[in-house]
Amino acid sequence: MGHEHNHSHGANKKALMISFIIITTFMIVEAIGGFLTNSLALLSDAGHMLSDAVSLGVGFLAFTLGERVANHNKTYGYKRFEILAAVFNGVTLILISIYIFYEAYKRFAAPPEIASMGMLIIASLGLLVNVIVAWILMRGDTEENLNLRAAFLHVIGDLLGSVGAVTAALLIMFFGWSWADPVASIVVAILVLVSGWRVSKDAVHVLMEGTPKNVDLQDIIKTIEDVKGVISIHDLHVWSITSGQNALSCHAVVNGDLSIIETQKILRAIEHELEYKGIGHVTIQLENKDHPHEDSFMCQNEFDISAHSHEH
Repeated sequence: MGHEHNHSHGANKKALMISFIIITTFMIVEAIGGFLTNSLALLSDAGHMLSDAVSLGVGFLAFTLGERVANHNKTYGYKRFEILAAVFNGVTLILISIYIFYEAYKRFAAPPEIASMGMLIIASLGLLVNVIVAWILMRGDTEENLNLRAAFLHVIGDLLGSVGAVTAALLIMFFGWSWADPVASIVVAILVLVSGWRVSKDAVHVLMEGTPKNVDLQDIIKTIEDVKGVISIHDLHVWSITSGQNALSCHAVVNGDLSIIETQKILRAIEHELEYKGIGHVTIQLENKDHPHEDSFMCQNEFDISAHSHEH
């Protein structure tokens, strides 16, 4: 499981780095093109690309910092930096969408002259670039890794923005509909706003130690209580350290006449079952059913076992 995570981590990091280089390069081209053609759709797309570049850069930095080993100061290492990056990206998306709404409103009031041919060429190139970057990111773990998913949603929003800019350019060229430019930018703004809200909400859920979305708490309770020797559990907590890394702690009540070897077997069995449920970091305190919280010898042995066993 650890090997798979490391492989996925490396692939995600590489995808972000390549995407960052491509997006940053074209962002500059699109921003210049937006000013030259006087197109808000292009400028808003370039602004979104700027947020993409920041998103991808921060995401890459998050993966790099996340590789730092845990220490006495940060016992989980720097893995939470990925979630902080996701929050940053989500809030950035929301702010950009608000700005695009404001600019579109001004354009409706006073529609400017737009160089539609130049707009069409640059928007088409932007669409191609976004398709390539989205494909690169899609090959990573966009389902489980919140940081990568945030960056991916940035690019998808930008891709749709390019589609809107291409459509607007065609409408202006053939029908002279100058209002198509701010309309296209509003569509982009709505997509950006929705993406930003979702990413921010999911990231804050992780920071609030919420139950991971891919974990069924009732199923977890049943799984542990079905292990031979376990009578019941209480004080159950399940949370995410970072995307794709879930942790669990609880108190499990067992018979008081179990030997140390038997308690080890119970702990190993619970750990084994939970690994299939997507939980890799497990800490369980075993308690005597007749004297809960008082069987310190049993609890101490449990702690040492779980601390050494959860990584394999």
